[in-house]
Amino acid sequence: MSFLNITTTVCIGWMIGTEFAVSAFINPVINKLEEGAQARAIRLFAARLGTAMPFWYVLGLALLVAEAVVLRHASSALLLDVAIGIWVLTIVLTLILLVPINNRMAKMQTDVFPEHDRREHDRWDRMHRVRIAALGVAMVCFLAGIGM
Repeated sequence: MSFLNITTTVCIGWMIGTEFAVSAFINPVINKLEEGAQARAIRLFAARLGTAMPFWYVLGLALLVAEAVVLRHASSALLLDVAIGIWVLTIVLTLILLVPINNRMAKMQTDVFPEHDRREHDRWDRMHRVRIAALGVAMVCFLAGIGM
């Protein structure tokens, strides 16, 4: 296994793990908080992750592309191309659907958590789960593509 394989696996694996943790652990705990605390926690997480995740997604994509270039003549190169395609589609859909909601959540007032904002966060959470599944499929394609 090459340094690139390890770096790519760690980078995208940790990123998918972070996204999964938000959905499986962080949001369920936040949903148990009282209204004001819920709004504050969502605002803080939206701001923090909204700042870090774009760079992590782009880094993951760059590493996947590097893997595809290195392994372009391998019989499993198509799997890497599929992983890249899923990754790109996920980024595009994130920019179109999830980022606008995240940006609104990062700016919301934190003394109350109005029903509209709650519904919007629930919508974000549902789409986020689909994103996690897509990233998981991309990870499997990547791992199969490098011969793991």
